[in-house]
Amino acid sequence: MKQRQLEITDLECRYDEHTVVNGLTMAIEQGDIACLLGPSGCGKTTVLRAIAGFEPVHRGEIALKGAVVSRPGHLVAPEKRRLGMVFQDYALFPHLNVYDNVVFGLRRLGKSEQRRIASELLEVIGLSAAERRYPHELSGGQQQRVALARALAVNPDLILLDEPFSNLDVELRERLGKEVGDLLRSRRITTLLVTHDQHEAFALGNWVGLMKDGRLIQWDTPFNLYHQPANRFVAGFIGNGVFLRGTLAAPNAVKTEIGSLRGRHAYPWPAGTPVDVLLRPDDIVPDPDGELQGEIVQKAFKGAEILYTLRLPTGNTVLSLFPSHRDHAIGEQVRLRVCAEHVVAFAAE
Repeated sequence: MKQRQLEITDLECRYDEHTVVNGLTMAIEQGDIACLLGPSGCGKTTVLRAIAGFEPVHRGEIALKGAVVSRPGHLVAPEKRRLGMVFQDYALFPHLNVYDNVVFGLRRLGKSEQRRIASELLEVIGLSAAERRYPHELSGGQQQRVALARALAVNPDLILLDEPFSNLDVELRERLGKEVGDLLRSRRITTLLVTHDQHEAFALGNWVGLMKDGRLIQWDTPFNLYHQPANRFVAGFIGNGVFLRGTLAAPNAVKTEIGSLRGRHAYPWPAGTPVDVLLRPDDIVPDPDGELQGEIVQKAFKGAEILYTLRLPTGNTVLSLFPSHRDHAIGEQVRLRVCAEHVVAFAAE
């Protein structure tokens, strides 16, 4: 059974009289990579700072490997928490070269041990040849990797990443995110990442928590967040999608203008209840023989796929992903079929 590296219970944090985090409960097991996701101002960075020991706790508690490190009136110093932290701006020491930045937290060890650890990590991050260079001589991606190596050097029980890729361009962010994820998984480093980018969270996290207004709305796997959102906010924040009005025909079936959709779960409302059905772009697929027809009103090229916005005969619109080798024009009529295996519905507003 894996050990819980981090356990947060009923956490509340405030700035003066303003509650920033309210009633948050979550846990991360050893070796997991978890992400806190949400819009700006939702409280996710405050949670990270509270875990690190930079913010006091007004209610609840934070435990690392079973030992309480934060609760009202009790705060273990950040340097005694065995944490590594990578900040949004990397926070490298500008007067130290790459090697000295990496070994900064290893001053209690002998020189030979410092050299062994630094050499191993610099090789892992691909910067062995740059150990004598200074931060201003490095690209943003290289600086980010040095900051990660410095955090890993002290062999922490938990690494905290605060929007670590937000200052990088899209291509580098995706590539570096994969490299960092592979590195953390290969070394079984328990990690908590804070981000506003759901693609980043889904690519890296075994577990993702979506926050809103200081509360944790849903803590789940990426798959469940996408296919089984807990409420409308989760459904709207995660992925692309539109809502189509329907009527509950049976506990697990909804009648809509595009046909009857059957889900895997029973809904608690009586038959005849008006509902809004969430349709993702992968729920509506191209089919030359399909009974459904839509007019293309918008398109967005995404490389291997094109995301089309399609107007149905009723005037409502849906989204659909088509393979990009066939480029349809605005105004063109296309045939479709429904392939919704995870029907998500909410009581109509």
